[in-house]
Amino acid sequence: MRITVNGAAHEIEVDVRTTLLDLCREHLGLTGAKKGCDHGQCGACTMLVEGRRINACLTLAVMHDGDAVTTIEGLGTPDHLHPLQAAFVRHDGFQCGYCTPGQICSAKGMLDEVAMGWASHVSGDLDHVDLTDAEIRERMSGNICRCSAYPTIVDAIREVSEA
Repeated sequence: MRITVNGAAHEIEVDVRTTLLDLCREHLGLTGAKKGCDHGQCGACTMLVEGRRINACLTLAVMHDGDAVTTIEGLGTPDHLHPLQAAFVRHDGFQCGYCTPGQICSAKGMLDEVAMGWASHVSGDLDHVDLTDAEIRERMSGNICRCSAYPTIVDAIREVSEA
């Protein structure tokens, strides 16, 4: 299969049962996304596929032949953080850090959805989506932080959305 991960093209042969998460972690050495629950319930494995956020533990790698994938490693570097990464640091939007890569990738996908005008279940106006705290919480509800850094995660996302 052919897949582009973080801008790098790969031609790789994998077992058809290999998840996208396992492809990235075990075959490409990209260990930022975590295997939390392995059931798609925690969001620690969130990646962006063709710009859309997905739970990488629930999708087979071969389903993404030809796709572009972005993991946390593809959003920024230690010397040049993505604005969401920098905001998470400023607002202490992580504690143990296990869920942070998935949180940040999910937040990036969420901000892109809002920019496209996609409403959520709590959107008050389907024509203009305001990124309220309730809207952020609803859109991030698939990402679980066991340390309960939710208030600072919301603060970080709000900061980037207002920039």
